[in-house]
Amino acid sequence: MNDNIKDNFNHNELPGMAPAEGQTSGIPMLPKAVEAVRRLQQEIQRAVIGQETVVRQLLACCLAGGHVLFEGVPGLGKTLLGKALAKTFDGEFSRIQFTPDLMPADVMGHTVFNMKEQTFSVRQGPVFTNLLLADEINRAPAKTQSALLEVMQERQVTIEGKSYPLQAPFMVIATQNPLENEGTYPLPEAQLDRFLIKVQVEYPSEAEEAAMLRLITQGKSGEGLDVSQVQTLINSAGVCALQQVCAQIRVDDAILQYAVRLVRATRDFPGLAVGAGPRGAIALVRIARALALMQGREYVTPDDVKQASLPVLRHRVALTPDSELDGLRSDDILRNLVEQIPAPRT
Repeated sequence: MNDNIKDNFNHNELPGMAPAEGQTSGIPMLPKAVEAVRRLQQEIQRAVIGQETVVRQLLACCLAGGHVLFEGVPGLGKTLLGKALAKTFDGEFSRIQFTPDLMPADVMGHTVFNMKEQTFSVRQGPVFTNLLLADEINRAPAKTQSALLEVMQERQVTIEGKSYPLQAPFMVIATQNPLENEGTYPLPEAQLDRFLIKVQVEYPSEAEEAAMLRLITQGKSGEGLDVSQVQTLINSAGVCALQQVCAQIRVDDAILQYAVRLVRATRDFPGLAVGAGPRGAIALVRIARALALMQGREYVTPDDVKQASLPVLRHRVALTPDSELDGLRSDDILRNLVEQIPAPRT
C-alpha cells in the first residue's frame, strides 16, 4: 500500500474531507470511507481465504461500533479473523483465552497494595484495550462472563467502586464452539443481547479449502495463524472517523418502521418462544447503515435491513420445544418471518 495513503488513515479525519468537484453526496467523507473499508477488507483476506460474507459482517459490526460473536466448529478461522482485523488496526489489542478457572479480576483488573508506598493502586486487566479477542468465551463460568456486561454496554470498568472509562473505539470479538457441551457454560441472555451480531462461520467451499491448504503447507512445517502479510492501515482516530461517517447514513422513517415490524413480529411468530427486544431494532438499523456505507450509498434500503436480519436477530430469539424437535434452526424461522413481513416499496 502507498505510504501516503497509509499515513492519511492515521489522522483524525479521513482524507478528502471536502467533496470532489461535481460531488453531490450529502456526506463529504463517504467516498473515502468506502475506499477505506474496501482496503481493510482486502487486507483481512490476505490472511483469511474465502469467508467474504463473514469478513463483511465483521467490518459492518466495527463500523457500527458494536461487538461480534463468532460461532463455528474448530478450524474455520474464527480466531484468525480477529487477529487479522487487529493487524489492520494500529491500536491496542488484547486476547483472553477463556478457561473454567478464569476469574473476573483476570479480565477486568484489580487493586494491589504497594508495600513500599503503603498505598493501593489499580492494575488494569486486558479489557483496557481497543480490540479485545475473547477466545472460546463459553468456557468460562457465568460470573466471569458477566464481568463483560458493563464494559460491553457502557464502555467502562468498575473496580473497587470506582469507574474507569475505556478509550474509543472499543470492540469485543468473541468466539465459541457449538459442538462441545462438556466444560462449557451457555452465555447469559443479557450478554448475548449485548453482541450486535452473531456470525455463523460455515465450512469453506472446495476451491477455498484447496487454496487454504496450498497457502498453509507451501514451504511451512507448522500450521500457525499467519497474519504477517496483513498491513496496518488505520489507527484509533481513523476507526472513530469511519464510525462517524456510518452514523450519518440516512434512514427513512419507512425503514425505521420496517425494522420495528420485523422485531415485533418475532415476539409472537409461530415457532419462536421468545422474541427480540427493542435493542434488536436498534441493532438492525446500525448494521443496515454499515452495509449501506459499504455499498457506497448514503441511505439505507429495505434490502440492507433484510441482510442484517439474520446476524442481528438469530441470537436474540429462542425456539419453541416443538421447533427444536423438528430440527429447525432460528435462521430457518427468521427467513420465513422476513419473507412474510412486507417491506416498504418507496
